[in-house]
Amino acid sequence: MNNVDYDYIVVGSGASGSAAAWRLTQNGFKVICLERGKEILPSEYPSTRSDWEIKKRKDFNPVSAIRNLESDYPVDDSESPIAICNYNAVGGSTILYSAHFPRFRPQDFKIQSSDGLYEDWPISYEDLKPYYEINEREMAVSGLVGDPMYPDIEELLPPVPIGITGERIGDAFNKKGWHWWPSYAAISTRSKNGRDQCINLGPCNTGCPQGAKSSVDRTYLSRAKANGLELITECYVDSVIVNNNSAKGVVYFDKLGKRHELYASNIILAASAIGTPRILLNSKNETGENGVANSSGLVGKNLMIHPLGYVEGLFEEELDTDIGPQGCMIYSLEHYRKENRDFDLGYMMHVLRGTGPIETAMSALNRRKLRFGEALEEDFFKFYKKQVSISIICDDLPQLNNSVELSNDTDKFGTPGVKINYKVSENTLKMMKDGMSKAREILELSGAKKTYAYGPVRNTGWHLMGTCKMGFDPSKSVVDPSGESHDVKGLFVVDSSCFVTGSCVNPANTIQAVALYLTDKIIGKNE
Repeated sequence: MNNVDYDYIVVGSGASGSAAAWRLTQNGFKVICLERGKEILPSEYPSTRSDWEIKKRKDFNPVSAIRNLESDYPVDDSESPIAICNYNAVGGSTILYSAHFPRFRPQDFKIQSSDGLYEDWPISYEDLKPYYEINEREMAVSGLVGDPMYPDIEELLPPVPIGITGERIGDAFNKKGWHWWPSYAAISTRSKNGRDQCINLGPCNTGCPQGAKSSVDRTYLSRAKANGLELITECYVDSVIVNNNSAKGVVYFDKLGKRHELYASNIILAASAIGTPRILLNSKNETGENGVANSSGLVGKNLMIHPLGYVEGLFEEELDTDIGPQGCMIYSLEHYRKENRDFDLGYMMHVLRGTGPIETAMSALNRRKLRFGEALEEDFFKFYKKQVSISIICDDLPQLNNSVELSNDTDKFGTPGVKINYKVSENTLKMMKDGMSKAREILELSGAKKTYAYGPVRNTGWHLMGTCKMGFDPSKSVVDPSGESHDVKGLFVVDSSCFVTGSCVNPANTIQAVALYLTDKIIGKNE
């Protein structure tokens, strides 16, 4: 066995891996981060070019099965109603995310105690609260202090302006007497930490060339590198090396296809709730069989995705829906929990700005509302800047049959890809139907002349959670409350794989708070 090269190997440079790497380097450890994607310069983002919407549909498409870049491994989600969305690059999916940045609420960590459902997390909101605060400072989160749903949030940059459209939708929520609030956003509305402030360009989901959106290449990773982090890109991790029930290193291929073994005292997996179980299932135990850290049989099980319903309102008059971040305007947790209804848990209503011109035109064409010839311009402007959407993000109870498994398809180095087994539960479908009905009420009350509703929406599988869950009992969980494998010493999972349940709000803030919390626990174990 080779000598140890590093204190820690971190696999993945996305939301969780970058936060863990920063925390470790802050404490003086020798850390290397392995990323299968490339480093992308802001000048390469689609929105620096006039054909940005075309590039968004190709190389910057969030659906890996459509994008199919060299950095992607095969993802077979053909039997799932929801496609897997991610991005393999330095910064991971934060390059393309909307940056909507709420916290999970205290009740989300104890749904067995509070709602009699599934099971509680082994850690609490109070455990994570100081890490939410660290994360919101480091990621330069904007918002409005005073939200009754989050009374303990006290430090934020000014909120992203909600504009005329937001005021109009907010008035409709007020008329119903329902909660709403300006979105929390990992977007700098003021210059901070050497980054420029948001200029309300709009296409945040293709990368932010301004640097205002807090993708982790601009936040945690840049600071970790200043602390001495070594980052290797185009580095395709195949498996974890295990010996005597301890993690010793990883096997990876470089971009030329050469196989390497890299050794460290501790291995931290942060490759997403799809990528992390893929690596564990492809690793070999000491008898040579595939799969490590899986005595519970739960690696890859209990996949949660947040099924999403979508309601669009079409207005007569032109609005300012083209100004500002598309995914950060206002949100409502009015229906987070309610009594006297026929489903468990609840949903978030998330109000979105309009789409770009090509996406608007394609939407009208798909509805057979866009004629070619002399009528084209007239039909197009019946839709452009006149659409407001409300997404219904549904809480997604874990189910064993919703899972990630290895597929027969392999990447270019022979490492298996993944097959997604996922069905939307009846409970979620009832929840979504209720949410779409409520969203129609808001849009009609706001003055929409027509509404369109559908769900679950296919290309929305961003919120991937739960495939290596955390717990005290080794027979019912994959990792312990410090993120360490019950089976393999020195092997840790700090990404959303370890989530026990998933709330109904965007998980990015919680993914990073959990990663910071677990990293401190890991450091404590190794002191």
